Amino acid sequence: MTLVDESGQTINRVLNVAKLTDVEMAEYFSGTKLFGDDFGPEEVQAWYDDEKEGYANSEVEAFRGGNILASAEVYAYHALNTSYGFKHLPPRRFETALGVGAARAHEFAPICDRVGTVTVIEPSDQLYSEQINGVPVQYAKPNPDGSLPFADNSFDLITCFGVLHHIATVSRVVAELQRCLRPGGYALVREPTNSMGDWRTQRPGLTKRERGIPIAIFRQILAESGFQVVAEQPCMFSLINRLALRARRRSVYNSPFAMSVDRVLCRLFSWNRVYHATNNLAKFRPQAVFYVLTKS
Repeated sequence: MTLVDESGQTINRVLNVAKLTDVEMAEYFSGTKLFGDDFGPEEVQAWYDDEKEGYANSEVEAFRGGNILASAEVYAYHALNTSYGFKHLPPRRFETALGVGAARAHEFAPICDRVGTVTVIEPSDQLYSEQINGVPVQYAKPNPDGSLPFADNSFDLITCFGVLHHIATVSRVVAELQRCLRPGGYALVREPTNSMGDWRTQRPGLTKRERGIPIAIFRQILAESGFQVVAEQPCMFSLINRLALRARRRSVYNSPFAMSVDRVLCRLFSWNRVYHATNNLAKFRPQAVFYVLTKS
């Protein structure tokens, strides 16, 4: 949160999230404002430091505990990404691909035969791979402020699956993705659109800072970025997600049949896009959105 003192000078302070009051949280929980997107440099740096190894550390613990959904050792979302994303791409080759927060680049496995090289932008020092199904993988570090270390129009394909909600400055990163995508290229983006609980308290299975992106704000960010939306699809229905979590050693998101059911349920309940659920009815909803984007 950026403050201004009596002289008009900007003051950046590292926000103590736990001390946010219910009144302060109401604007965020209503889905009318995205927490973190207007943070100053010190707050953004603190957020980045908290999240840098957040997924890697939670992944290790989850894998030891048998929760395969949270482990990058076995990628658990191929059917989800294919059903809502990859199958909507045109039948062409993508010579240069960027995976934002793609860890070991497992998400590219379904289309490796159509990709020349993969670059992964990844903050963690623990998650890396030299190749994926024979396709070479190279790595770069993100900048805490959300800028990407690439020239304009660098990539034919960009994937960003479940990453933006770990980042403070979502609008800045989306603008950077649009800048780095070549004209005629495609970006696939999947993100939660619910609050993911009250981030003032510790949430089991979640990192310290992650929160979903309200769908109305997401649409506004994309419109302002210059992306063209090819498809916007609600996904990850709440009951499907619960089944996946209970399955532990079998990912529902790797089941084409389950994703067919997910698509039907998400369309039926697409009217229910409450950001922060306060009753059981509000929880019967799609919990994420999948975008297929392009650039003219």
